[in-house]
Amino acid sequence: MLPVLRCCRTRGTSGQGLPIRALFVILICSLVPADALWGVEELDSIVAVVNDDVIVASELEHQIVLAIPAIRDRGMTLPPRPDLERQVLERMILGRLQLQKAKDLGIVIDDAVLTETITNIAARHGMKLEELRATLESEGVHYEDFAADTRLKLITTRLQTHEVVTNIRVTDQEIDRFLKRESGRLIKRSDVRLSHILVAVSENAPTVAVRKAEAKAKDLVKRLRGGADFAQLAIRFSDGRRALEGGDLGWFPLGQVPTLAQKAARSLTKGECTEPLRSPSGYHIIKLADFKGSGPKIVNQINARHILIRTNEVVSDDDARNHLEQLQIRILGGDDFATLARSHSDDTGSALKGGNLGWLGPGDTVPEFEKAMSTLAPNQVSAPFKSSFGWHIVQVIERRTQDTTDEAMRLKAREVIRERKADTAIELWLRRLRDEAFVEIRLPSAEEEKSR
Repeated sequence: MLPVLRCCRTRGTSGQGLPIRALFVILICSLVPADALWGVEELDSIVAVVNDDVIVASELEHQIVLAIPAIRDRGMTLPPRPDLERQVLERMILGRLQLQKAKDLGIVIDDAVLTETITNIAARHGMKLEELRATLESEGVHYEDFAADTRLKLITTRLQTHEVVTNIRVTDQEIDRFLKRESGRLIKRSDVRLSHILVAVSENAPTVAVRKAEAKAKDLVKRLRGGADFAQLAIRFSDGRRALEGGDLGWFPLGQVPTLAQKAARSLTKGECTEPLRSPSGYHIIKLADFKGSGPKIVNQINARHILIRTNEVVSDDDARNHLEQLQIRILGGDDFATLARSHSDDTGSALKGGNLGWLGPGDTVPEFEKAMSTLAPNQVSAPFKSSFGWHIVQVIERRTQDTTDEAMRLKAREVIRERKADTAIELWLRRLRDEAFVEIRLPSAEEEKSR
């Protein structure tokens, strides 16, 4: 393995783990270059080559040290050291590839955005920024390291949004299918009505009896899912105390649901039943008969249009901002926004509609865009601002408040579907990024495998 010079400094440690330390462990996403974090020179060895960059042994060791508490906090046993090294190094490689891609695209996080993000993190933990800094330092975590990791997390989020999330589309047909299956999961439940069938078998019953009871319970579930009436089956076959009431257990506040049925109460859709659940008294089938709760009802929406200028090797941030400033002056001087959008916007989809984005609800756009719109009165045009897509000016055409549960549910469904698609799409994109890169792993364990 080739030696290289890297910088290093000894980390502080703490015998007690506080929630803020767990937050730091989560934020570490294996993207941190050693020379950004460490300060004393020492001789290092290369453990991986990633395109034109390298990962060295001290960087890997640092990430392993950070990964171990996270693994233990989840109650998992540490894997053998070679497996741990391999998994952590692979995560670091993906992180390094994303940083390289972000650099190529000119994606950066300025100090103002970073400070605002860390301030928000502190607020979520009931602290001010200086209190967060003091807590980190008391736990042996350097604030500068925490800030660097936060910046890198923001960079990769912007990169994934730019490269993947913006291309995700959700159709009305997908929303319709989702709501038919899962609309109940979008509503925050306060009370649930449960029904119950028990196939009794004692905890110490012979194996034959247990298997017979299990088979009976599974057959009942099959019949229920085939359309059989729950109450009729409960009256005929349930050994539960409420069998004559069709297995109806009545209403429960969500916090008072029996332990065995808690997961069902929170996750089942209305009318759905569980697989047989084993307890010392036998096999239970739980049905969510009904629930009460408050779904989203009031949605504040904005009808807006924008002009987007993307940056690239030719168009710098200054070029994009100056271009939009000139367009803003022309609009304020009386030029038609829609006409300018058709001629100048790089968002081809909305440009054809004069920049119009339609009615937008909370979460429909990136935070920077939503923040810019929130400050505008109808017909007002924003100053140029930057998002992960590029530079924009936006005009709010109209605002409205929709007191319509159905529309709000569709907005929520669209968000859930988009998130699910994004998870899959990002994973595929990372695999392509990895496959297309030059990566050479020089872990001793890997070299030993090759020699065998």
